[in-house]
Amino acid sequence: MDPVLSQAFQKELTCSICLSLLTDPVTIGCGHSFCRPCLHLSWEEAETPTKCPTCRETSQQTDFKTNIVLKNLVSCVRHASLCQSLSSEEHMCGTHNETKKIFCEENKHLLCLLCSKSQEHETHRHSSIESAAEDFREKLLKQMRSLWEEIQENQRYLNEENRVTDVWMDYVCLRRLIIKAVYQKLHPDLHEEEKQNLEKLTQEGKNISQQLKKSKVTMVQKRKELREMYAELMTMSQKPDVEMLQDLGDILSRSESLQLLVPRPVRPELSAGPITGLMDMLRCDRVNIAFNNETSSHNITLFDDVRSWRFGHDHRYAALKSKRSKYLAAWGTQALILGKHYWELDVDDSGDWAVGVCRDFWIGRHDTLVESEDMFLLLCMKEHNDYSLYTTAPLICQYIQKPQGRVGVFLDCESGSISFLNVANSSLIWSYPNYSISFPVRPFIYTGCV
Repeated sequence: MDPVLSQAFQKELTCSICLSLLTDPVTIGCGHSFCRPCLHLSWEEAETPTKCPTCRETSQQTDFKTNIVLKNLVSCVRHASLCQSLSSEEHMCGTHNETKKIFCEENKHLLCLLCSKSQEHETHRHSSIESAAEDFREKLLKQMRSLWEEIQENQRYLNEENRVTDVWMDYVCLRRLIIKAVYQKLHPDLHEEEKQNLEKLTQEGKNISQQLKKSKVTMVQKRKELREMYAELMTMSQKPDVEMLQDLGDILSRSESLQLLVPRPVRPELSAGPITGLMDMLRCDRVNIAFNNETSSHNITLFDDVRSWRFGHDHRYAALKSKRSKYLAAWGTQALILGKHYWELDVDDSGDWAVGVCRDFWIGRHDTLVESEDMFLLLCMKEHNDYSLYTTAPLICQYIQKPQGRVGVFLDCESGSISFLNVANSSLIWSYPNYSISFPVRPFIYTGCV
């Protein structure tokens, strides 16, 4: 090929970020192409919305596919460069005066054909330098993809840890006030039991706060180590074939070992001890609630809304759908305006579920959960292999154990409040402040069936 034409051809296959031949090339919406790892690092540090590093056109693309045509063209350029490199005096075998075209995978040496058949190397695994370079570069790229997923997961964990740490002690204080109010309403004379349980709650909150802070420090350090390893893998993958093979060392095994030690976030959970006399008092107001069944045709996107709120700008995770194949929504047949009403619902065999009350005029509307002030619900949502509890209006994560069996709902129309109870251990899950609710409202349940 004409040298000028060859130079122009190679320029088109050069990443404008790292100024090296494209490695695992990807093409974004505007048509410009970059190394996948270069684009990852560039966009990770960029402000949103992300823009093309070349033309600055906005791009929302997050799922990249390798441009096979560009990858094959880069492979041709690398092969031509390798042939030129092997023809130099440096890669001639001093013993047999032949070109070193064989790579020994045991000791990472370049050999001529006769050396590869010698007693020293005859039991080793050999391959052509071109084949070995292609194989190891693919291993590097595969490891980089895996490591990048780990980096992103680490960042999600760190974001969650930051969010929880910021609100944790406020949450503990608020929970302390709510439980204290329940104690005082039930048993004004049980000061010692009240004092012990509230002190236990406060100390438990402080202990978990310390765990969260330590976990955050560990995650920040691990993120630094993961990014340094990613950059090392990227640099290695961009080297010329011969140089890459000779410098590989133990980089792959070191990267794999580093991934095994990625810390997981603390899942804070306060104990919810039984409150003496709570269930006896509530059962005095127990009622039977009749429900009208409706299907998901009302487009109630409870759990999608919670995921969007929880994962924020992480589009891949915010778009996660529940694995439940069917949801059933049901409203109480009677609107509630006056008096005190307590009912229990069995949620033990449900998947994702929500119980509580909603304003009468909310039925049939399509407001998002996060925006709505007309639904007062306790939600349980599966996240990976764990379950998390939330209450709405406003949306708050409840850091206590998931109830097993039955959930109690106590609606006090006189004070305009609603409370949720763990029936199995006679404990309080959450209670809204007085005058939080305006009436009429209807009992509501939304369950996921496997």
